[in-house]
Parts: sequence; structure tokens; C-alpha cells
Amino acid sequence: MKTNLQDEETVEVAMAPLIDCVFLLLIFFLVATTLKKIDEELPLTLPEAKTSVEVQQPEEYMVVSIDQEGKYYLDGSPITITLLQQGVRERARDNKDLKVRVDAHATIPFQNVMEILDMLRFEQLHNIGVKTRTDKSK
Repeated sequence: MKTNLQDEETVEVAMAPLIDCVFLLLIFFLVATTLKKIDEELPLTLPEAKTSVEVQQPEEYMVVSIDQEGKYYLDGSPITITLLQQGVRERARDNKDLKVRVDAHATIPFQNVMEILDMLRFEQLHNIGVKTRTDKSK
């Protein structure tokens, strides 16, 4: 009896599992890169504090900044004091436990910082931090 030793089926690489893996990797990297909030830093000379402690920022926080000319910024965007109060009020309405970081240039009057702190306390935001630097060379 004569047998046919050749297989009629050809060996092929299954493409569907490979495409699934590529899409999963693509989604992973897209999600991983967008999770980190881009923190727009203003070029401020921060006041020095010898006892400052570096803490990890929560996922959602608000940054109120004052530059050396006394201009106000909310999350890196320039804003007037009136619009700043409205923005703070809207964000406080959504989340009373919102972390707020105050960045102020070292040479501005303390009264400007107190205006910001009073505004935040008026809107019942109590989780407030002030950004400082530890080394004069920075």
C-alpha cells in the first residue's frame, strides 16, 4: 500500500494573536504615559526653608502661583485675581479635599501670599502646601 508522506496543510504563523499583543502593548503605553499629570512649572525663585520636606503630589491637585511681578497663575496659566477666585470656587465645589500648592516668588510681599491663603480658606480648602527650596544654589 502506497502512503502519501506529504502533508497537504502548510504551516502558517497565526496573525490574530500577534495583532492582539501589539494592540495590548499600544494601549498599555498610551495609558502609562497619560497617567502622569504634566506639571507646568513657572520659573520662580522660591523662598528657602531649611526644614522643607519633599512630599509626593496626589493625582489631582491645584497649583496657585505668583511671579515676581505679582501676576497670578492657576495651574500654570495666567489669570486675574477675580478669575482666580472663580476658578478656585469651581474646583472647591467639586472636591473639598483638593490639595492646593502655593508657589510664590521669594521677593513678592507676603501680603500677596496671604490674599491667596485667605481666598483658599474662604472656599473651605484646608489641604494647602507652600512650595519652597532647600538649597540656595537651586
